[in-house]
Amino acid sequence: MKVDEIKLLYEYNDWADARILAACARVSPEQYAAPTIIGTGRGGLRTTMVHMLDSLWQDRITLQGYYQEPLADEAAYDATELHEDAFPILAALQERWMTEQREMWAYLDTLTEEMLNGVIRYVIPGVVRERVVWHFLLAAILHIMQHRSEAATLLTLYGQSPGDLELTLFLDERASGKS
Repeated sequence: MKVDEIKLLYEYNDWADARILAACARVSPEQYAAPTIIGTGRGGLRTTMVHMLDSLWQDRITLQGYYQEPLADEAAYDATELHEDAFPILAALQERWMTEQREMWAYLDTLTEEMLNGVIRYVIPGVVRERVVWHFLLAAILHIMQHRSEAATLLTLYGQSPGDLELTLFLDERASGKS
């Protein structure tokens, strides 16, 4: 994998996230916070969005070496997680989302081909993992994609579809200077 290729995928990820966040802004606060009974997402739109944000945060700090050594105990790991009550309204989530995107880009801008194709070691409760960095980065995007599709389903049910989220649409917009 090359640095410009992983950056292109993160550009797409940000583009798709922006469409989801824009659609979230069009639902009512009640719809945004409501639990769902349809079995999609992580219990509701806000819960799904906070999980996505937590994934962005956790992946970034992992890549930056936060979990290189084991934390004291499971409670210490739990304390690093973002929780729904910290984001009672969409504006709070959007603000933190923009921060996480900036921080991830700051990390991506440090990457060399050697780093990207090198190995990251990290420790989660009970497990030491080693992954090729670009595998980790791609897995992070694919994880978010899963939950983004769940959020899109909920948004569509609320009459606020985020529209098409296809990579080819992003590439066309990018080529025309619209993204």
